[in-house]
Amino acid sequence: MAVSHWLLTSVLFLLPFITHVSAQQQGCSVSNSKPSVYENNPPGYVVTTIHAEPGFTVMIDPTSPDVSFFTLQGSELQLNRSVDYEKDTLLLVYLICRNTAGQSDSLEILVTILNMNDNIPVFKQTNLTKVVPEDTKVNATIVAREDVSASDADLDTIFYELTTTEPSTDGYFAIKGVNNPEIYLQKALDYGKFKSTTLVLYARDRPVGSTDTTNTATTKINIFIEQADTRSPWFLPCTFINMDNSICVSSPYTGRVNISEMSTEPLILEPGPIYAIDPDYTLNEKIVYSIVGGDTDRVFSVDADTGNLTMNKAATSPGSYLLQVMATQVNNIQKYSIASVEIKVINKSDYPPYFESRIYNGTVFVGLPPRSFVFHAGDPSRPLMITAADDDFPNKVNPNIEYYIKNSIDFIATKDGLILTNVMLQSPETITIEAVGKDMVSLQQASTVIVVEVIPAAAVTSSDKIYTAQDMAILGGTLAALLVIALVFLGVMIYKRYGKPVKYLIRKKFSKELSRGYQNQSYKQNERPDVSTEQHETSKNSSVQSMTHMLEQPAFSLPSSNAEEIHSLPKASVASTIIFDQEEKEEEVEEETEREKEVKSILKTDRHVADDGYKAVWFKTDVDPDAGERVEVIEDNAADGDDDSDQDLQKNEEEEEEDYDKDNHHRGLGVSFASESSSLPAAEVIVNMSHRGAVTEDNNDI
Repeated sequence: MAVSHWLLTSVLFLLPFITHVSAQQQGCSVSNSKPSVYENNPPGYVVTTIHAEPGFTVMIDPTSPDVSFFTLQGSELQLNRSVDYEKDTLLLVYLICRNTAGQSDSLEILVTILNMNDNIPVFKQTNLTKVVPEDTKVNATIVAREDVSASDADLDTIFYELTTTEPSTDGYFAIKGVNNPEIYLQKALDYGKFKSTTLVLYARDRPVGSTDTTNTATTKINIFIEQADTRSPWFLPCTFINMDNSICVSSPYTGRVNISEMSTEPLILEPGPIYAIDPDYTLNEKIVYSIVGGDTDRVFSVDADTGNLTMNKAATSPGSYLLQVMATQVNNIQKYSIASVEIKVINKSDYPPYFESRIYNGTVFVGLPPRSFVFHAGDPSRPLMITAADDDFPNKVNPNIEYYIKNSIDFIATKDGLILTNVMLQSPETITIEAVGKDMVSLQQASTVIVVEVIPAAAVTSSDKIYTAQDMAILGGTLAALLVIALVFLGVMIYKRYGKPVKYLIRKKFSKELSRGYQNQSYKQNERPDVSTEQHETSKNSSVQSMTHMLEQPAFSLPSSNAEEIHSLPKASVASTIIFDQEEKEEEVEEETEREKEVKSILKTDRHVADDGYKAVWFKTDVDPDAGERVEVIEDNAADGDDDSDQDLQKNEEEEEEDYDKDNHHRGLGVSFASESSSLPAAEVIVNMSHRGAVTEDNNDI
């Protein structure tokens, strides 16, 4: 029981306090005691809503830390101004709730300020300048990170990007990373390619390509290239061999000096005097010259400062000196270049070339193709040619002179002095040009004036048409081809028509010449028709007596082998050979007699009846049938027609050829015939051979 009484007493004692607390809690309340608000809010933004029980009123505790940010508008707690996350991240305010009985209560409201991306990244400098030496090493830092880093009040991560305003300089500079803006050299610089550029560095608070709102800041970096001493000297004139003009190659220098003559003046060289420059022209380092090769005799010297080439002594032998001249920078001897200088030693030229005519006049038609001839004025058939004379030569013709046009590109001159058009001339006009003739050995030259009258192209007839060199070449080629075809055709026709007779005559002539070496030519005297019968008999008897006498003489001195061969032969053959040797002395007389014989007709009116192997042709009416003479009658076949005559002619030619072969065969067997007839007297054998030879020769002549 005591315990229960005690419990009851306690409840009754605490009941008023429990009732009071319950009344306070239900007097005021808020929907959200810890609301969140984005920064940059507009004034009057509702933070939360307050609910008050009847009889209770609500007010903001003036002692609240951030009381200035809030205001009550009815049951709404509002922000009376914009908040900034970068300044205030939390706001705290107290609310007091009271009733008419004097009861009060306090409510705490904690407002969280949310951050928004409302700030742009900021660079320390929006424009900076850097001077970069041309010889800066690749990967070297150009702009440090701290100089180009950007800050963001929103504390966002910054993303960087580097570009250039000059497309030709793209790729030379880069940043270390997307979040590291340190700029470094990515490719070697060349002052000859560009001297300055401008880089643009971007700073973004969002990655490139992000769909979120992105704030971007930029800064410019002006880069100026400072030229460094990177190139060796260049000899001038020179020619660039690459697109960026970083390498320039010079041509050799050439000059002339007279043999055994020392010049006191600087030598004149082609294409100009020795001269070198420092390609790093902003530095323009001093250059000195020296001869480093090709002058073992020390004939020449070069001025160290100017490069002028002079002579120390005369050159005593013809030929050429190939000098090597070096140009070196004074500040760095490793920066050097070498040029070749050829000095030719020539004979002295006492007289320069000159043109005997100071003005040449020429004409050319409008519309002719390039490389057409310019012709002499008034003579459209003769091409205009300029000629320079040189009194150093006996005929004033210097083969070393070449010609060129100096002040016009419409015309050109050949090395021989012919003037040709270089373009198609479009309209009539008068053009004055200067032509130069230059001695390529002594380098002396002369000039003259050429006045070319360009006239309208008139209607050209076949008699006055002007042909170009190309036309002449084409015509000459065509005529040559036609000539070759005509000669081939003519040769074929001649062969078809006269092939057999010509072949026969050649063979006949060749056989006769060959056979004469095996015949006793002395017996041909019997065949001479213009010699009288008495002379013929006398010559015949003398030959027989001479031969008989020689056969009776002892053997004359001969080599053993030849002697044996001669003794083995028949006496008639030996005699024939001996007589042949004796008759060689009378060869000229025989040739004249043969000519007379060849032109004398075989048709004769007087008859030769001596039985000496002589044959002749007689008309039938002149033959006496009762004389008992051996006569062969040739029938008259003239009426058989042309076809039969041609066939007979061919047949006769074949028969003559066969007879000719037989005769040659008989001549070859002459020794055998003589051997078989050895029972006869030697004189008779020789005479019979002579008769056979005479008959054969007469047959051949017929």
